Amino acid sequence: MNYKKFIDKEIVQFKNNGFSRTFTPIYRYQNSFPFSKVQFETKMEKEEQTPEPNTQIWCSNDYLNMSHNPEVIDEMVSVIRKVGTGSGGTRNISGTTPYHNNLEKKLATYHEREKALVFTSAYVANQATISTLCKKIKDIHVFSDELNHACLIEGIQNSKSPYSIFKHNDLEHLEELLKSIEIDQPKIIIFESLYSMDGTETKVSDYVKLAKKYNALTYLDEVHAVGLYGKGGRGVAHKNGVSDEIDIINGTLAKGFGQIGGYIVGDKSLIEFIRCFTPGFIFTTSMMPSIAAAAAKSIDIVEKSDRLRKDIFFKANYLRLKLKEINIPFINSTSHIIPLLVYETERAKAYSNTLLKYHKCYVQPIFYPTVPKNSARLRITITPKHSLDDIDNLVLALKNVWGENTKSKISHRLNTYAI
Repeated sequence: MNYKKFIDKEIVQFKNNGFSRTFTPIYRYQNSFPFSKVQFETKMEKEEQTPEPNTQIWCSNDYLNMSHNPEVIDEMVSVIRKVGTGSGGTRNISGTTPYHNNLEKKLATYHEREKALVFTSAYVANQATISTLCKKIKDIHVFSDELNHACLIEGIQNSKSPYSIFKHNDLEHLEELLKSIEIDQPKIIIFESLYSMDGTETKVSDYVKLAKKYNALTYLDEVHAVGLYGKGGRGVAHKNGVSDEIDIINGTLAKGFGQIGGYIVGDKSLIEFIRCFTPGFIFTTSMMPSIAAAAAKSIDIVEKSDRLRKDIFFKANYLRLKLKEINIPFINSTSHIIPLLVYETERAKAYSNTLLKYHKCYVQPIFYPTVPKNSARLRITITPKHSLDDIDNLVLALKNVWGENTKSKISHRLNTYAI
């Protein structure tokens, strides 16, 4: 086999199908965010580039700006100077530090659960935990929301367990599928509390009721909710009053906490089960001690940051009102995530490029296979550092880019997506 020919052909086909993504290099300066500096690649763009940060970032998942928080930065720098940058090993071979143990204890306390386990990312935590759990429980049947994240899907597929996919947030369809499996057969319902591509929030308590009725485990991904929803940012499950009834909750140390890493929380025996049997936890170098320390500090700050949470939701609602005024289509919700619907992939890329080049607004286009075909979008996330004036300027830029014919082009799709 000519491997290079095969690889080159696959890449060309991938790009010709419009799936290719652009990775835009950005300097996210602490003192100027959301104004940042984009590192352009072409000669003409470089000549036009100004030395100061003049591009606003509108798609960051550093939701509360914790990566720029001075206390968090000081904590990370202090620990680096004490113990260096690396952990020195896997968790079972010299790579567990007091910083890792402290973080796990803090996460368990924060979520009001017995035990927590930290992974190198939330993606790894999901993929490794689900794969292990479903491999070890014989004949388990998986029920997965159709819009679940890729890491959840990969964990399910790697386990080789039988699975059923239910319509997005459709409890009636889920119950119909649950009824088709014997009550004594092991089952697990895997779902998210907040879906990042649509901004839809889940009524977690309803899933708990179904799980109890049909004797199923529950696995909840809260990565886009922790830090922002519920008391102290404990997530949607806590907001619904059922966080102690979910078997495993997955969260991230990025996004609401602004660092890197992932974790799971739950009852002591179940988390210990994952710790003992999961290769993705056991056979990899642990996270930097400084990140563990910074994440712990961030949790302390986020728990008390009700003002920041209120600020984000106020500004998100403000943007929605402005979008309605200029007839730009978006998926309506009450979350902090606002997806602007463009539908066609190439148009989404063009809108994103125009916003960046001519309006100094960076919003990354999202398209298939991340979202279904013909549902390409620009996903906006507002942070506490975005002002109302910033939002007004963004809306003006969007109006110029979208043009006058937007409403007629999208009106036939309003039965699915709200304006």
